[in-house]
Amino acid sequence: MARYALRRIAQAIPIAFLVATLVFSLIHLIPGDPVEIMLGEGAQAADLEALRARLGLDKPLGEQYFSFLRGLVRGDLGNSIHYQRPVTELLLESYPATLELALASMLVALLLAVPLGLVAAANRDGILDHGSRLFALTGVSMPNFWLGPMLILAFSIHWNLFPVSGREGWSSLVLPAITLGTALSGLLTRMVRSSVVEELEKPYFRSARAKGLARNQALIRHALKNALIPVLTVVGLQFGALLTGAIITETIFSWPGLGRLLIQAIRLRDYPLVQGGILVIAVTYVLVNLATDLFYAVLDPRIRFRAD
Repeated sequence: MARYALRRIAQAIPIAFLVATLVFSLIHLIPGDPVEIMLGEGAQAADLEALRARLGLDKPLGEQYFSFLRGLVRGDLGNSIHYQRPVTELLLESYPATLELALASMLVALLLAVPLGLVAAANRDGILDHGSRLFALTGVSMPNFWLGPMLILAFSIHWNLFPVSGREGWSSLVLPAITLGTALSGLLTRMVRSSVVEELEKPYFRSARAKGLARNQALIRHALKNALIPVLTVVGLQFGALLTGAIITETIFSWPGLGRLLIQAIRLRDYPLVQGGILVIAVTYVLVNLATDLFYAVLDPRIRFRAD
């Protein structure tokens, strides 16, 4: 296991390096002068030169790149133009809220998807199976920017059960988590259902039933356990997607997370903060995929043996 883990970590390092390089390249891929974009067309030449020097854009490209990498090693992503504070400090303040929302959304998705997928597989082609398919299709079809306001109208304004916005205790987390988790639950429901159905056809399940084990016990103790292994891969990939999907949801609910901060930085044309936010989201995605691969190898030893 240790060899496999070290190999996967070694593979993740160049990917993280490539991500950092792409993020650095963003400013040079933007059409026009990024400094003029930040300050506007009516800015004075002196102000343009001052900001260009402040951001280090007056230096050769190679020097800018190595300066950027040195800053990453030290955890220095520069200073925010609007907030006049270190970008790293702002990101560290917002990141826990986004991580909290992503974890809560994943929990909502799993609490819905696993039971529904299991019931659908146990009643294949029955009413419950068709009902779970309808739920999955509905969940995937509802965009966050529509579902969020509908939940606010129903549960915050009409029934006054949950706060409209902000981050003040668990009650503020319910509606954003449902908004993000519903769409994911639809995808996972079908994934769990198809994986369990595949396990029901395997010899070990029929053998367990032949030995007298009740169908529900065999379904939960054997089929579900093995069916969740491929589902784990999808969960890991979708968890990274939750971080990007949280941008819209955080804006709707005024959730003080990384996505909302990134939207504000884009609106304010705060380039260092935008660059830092994109970098954090991208690196988090890489780390989540790495953790998924390692956990997958723990659940399925065949992965380690194939890698070795």
